[in-house]
Parts: sequence; C-alpha cells; structure tokens
Amino acid sequence: MYDRILVPTDGSEPAAAAVRHALDLADRYDATLHALFVVDTDKSWMTVSKVEVHDALWEVGRETATRVLAEVNAVTGDAGVELVTEILEGAPDRRIPEYAAENGIDLVVMGTHGRTGLQHRLLGSVTERVIRETDVPVMAVNAEASN
Repeated sequence: MYDRILVPTDGSEPAAAAVRHALDLADRYDATLHALFVVDTDKSWMTVSKVEVHDALWEVGRETATRVLAEVNAVTGDAGVELVTEILEGAPDRRIPEYAAENGIDLVVMGTHGRTGLQHRLLGSVTERVIRETDVPVMAVNAEASN
C-alpha cells in the first residue's frame, strides 16, 4: 500500500510524534521513509537586504536541519527502515508538495500543533496548506493526542 512515506520535520514535538507514526508505518509496510527538513528562507517584500537575510536564514536553518535529521536517522537506524534525508529551502507549504510529487511519495505524515481560533487564523497551518496543495494523502498527527 505504501512504498514511500514522507515525514517533514522541524524538530518540534508534533514533528517528533509524526516521525514515530511514519516510522511505524514504514516498518509495517516495508516502505522507504523520506525525512525532509525545509529551511524557511522566504523573505518579506519589506526586507531591505534580501541576500543577507536569506544567507542568515539558510545558515541557521541548515545547522538545525542537520541536527534534526541526525536524530531521525538515529531513531530509524534501530528499526531497520530505509531512510532518505533531504534538506531543502523555501516555503515549507510549497516545497513539501513538490518533494512528494517529484519522489513518488504515497503518504505524507505531518505533525500539527492543534491550534484553534485566533491563534490558528494568525499563524495558519503548514499541514493544512500541504493538505490543500498535494494529491498525496496526508496524515496529520497531533502530538498531544499521540502520547
């Protein structure tokens, strides 16, 4: 049913819960697990020095991505699941669906903070936008509900 499962991660607790779910599914279906970290280098049109801002975001983001993906690698190594890791840059809600399409992903497993009301309206939801932008099924995992 699932040959390639994508789990975008940012190192947060909801993302860690999604990694656990994705790992279980990859093990169950003998699927390859793709762990993706998207360094959000999108800049406001109001930013004066776009190059400097981009470079700073990329540098900090890559360091974080390397650490987070190493943690995913450590967890999956014990399970014996094949793992592919990737670091991309751009807007996560655009890059995740692109990666899924380009890599023949069968399922995307994403963490969600479970925000509601004004907080949800102001911050939005990358998971929600990915669900709208991809043809691939998306499983949303709430960290609090998965404990």
